[in-house]
Amino acid sequence: MKIAVASEGKYVSEHFGHCEGFTFYEVKEDEVVKKDFKQNPGHRPGFLPDFLKKLGVNVVISGGMGEAAQRLFAENNIDVIVGAAGNCDDVIQKYLKNELETTGRICREHQHAGHCHE
Repeated sequence: MKIAVASEGKYVSEHFGHCEGFTFYEVKEDEVVKKDFKQNPGHRPGFLPDFLKKLGVNVVISGGMGEAAQRLFAENNIDVIVGAAGNCDDVIQKYLKNELETTGRICREHQHAGHCHE
């Protein structure tokens, strides 16, 4: 399984599309076997869901995410967890223990990165 966490440094980004990059975790048998980081290639409508799909991502974790991106991930059978916050490594451990739940948060204010409204 491959998990992408929208990241700002070591922390989960509040907004998926405007994050600094993605911290990727490859998981086997509920254990992280590889961790990697890639810069965000840029926010363009519909681009990032396809970019992450091509990288083999199964799950995306973010603080918030727009409705269109959430729909595109769902259409590609990629799970989305929004409402996450804190250190990326800690969030992954919560996910692996089934302690991380999505809030369903939808960002609607895209002109101000990091200032999403539910």
